[in-house]
Amino acid sequence: MPVRRSLLAAALGAAALLCATAAPAAAAPGEYITVDPTGRIAADGTVTLSGSYRCTGATGAAFIGSSISQGSDRRQGIGGSAARCDGVEHRWQNSGKPSGQTLRPGAARVQATVVELRPSGIILLPVFHAQTDRDITLVRG
Repeated sequence: MPVRRSLLAAALGAAALLCATAAPAAAAPGEYITVDPTGRIAADGTVTLSGSYRCTGATGAAFIGSSISQGSDRRQGIGGSAARCDGVEHRWQNSGKPSGQTLRPGAARVQATVVELRPSGIILLPVFHAQTDRDITLVRG
């Protein structure tokens, strides 16, 4: 199982990097992702973000990527999770510890993206299903 988790972590990392650098295409009708207005920051600095999403028609592995910024334009990736693009609304939650930036309770900006890694020959191409940016409040918890 450790190899499988390593591959998933690598895929999520690649998806997060692509989300941060590539402009997503418009979501198909009925596809969306939301971010809850409050995020949590634990005493050890772990940030937890959540929301809901709906996507359809994925033929490859799909993921939820999220990033956060506070007081600067530098975004930090916050975890990643698998997505089901079955046309039904689902909840998502990502947790992670930002590297290089200490976040504090207060205002923050979150970006969340549903991205699919679709097989194309021997490579995987990113297909963006939905993206949103939202101002939130980080609270201790």
